[in-house]
Amino acid sequence: MRFICLGYIEDGKWESLTEAQQQAMMDECFAYDDVLRSGGHFTGGEALQPASTAKTLRFEGGRVIATDGPYAETKEQLGGILILEARDMAHAVELMSKHPGVRLAGPFEIRPADVQINELVAERDRCGGES
Repeated sequence: MRFICLGYIEDGKWESLTEAQQQAMMDECFAYDDVLRSGGHFTGGEALQPASTAKTLRFEGGRVIATDGPYAETKEQLGGILILEARDMAHAVELMSKHPGVRLAGPFEIRPADVQINELVAERDRCGGES
């Protein structure tokens, strides 16, 4: 079963760390990612640039409006995603509970991938984009 793990970090926290602290944090995270990878659980991931670089799209008044920055006005912003393969939600929680990012950066939100919609997308892709 595939899960998307959303890692959050308090805005400005990364920048407040020294270079040595940033490197130590990354080394710990990379080491655990390697553990996940060797067990067949890590299937991908992406770090994100700061939320201040985001554009948020909304549909208002019959047109799309793009605004600078993230949609959510929160202290913690999405910092990256990790795609995890696990038996079930309890297994995903067990695996991600050991990830240093939870301790060092901020919370992780774990959501099951939507198999039904992802299968529809894959089928459409196999048919060359034709419905």
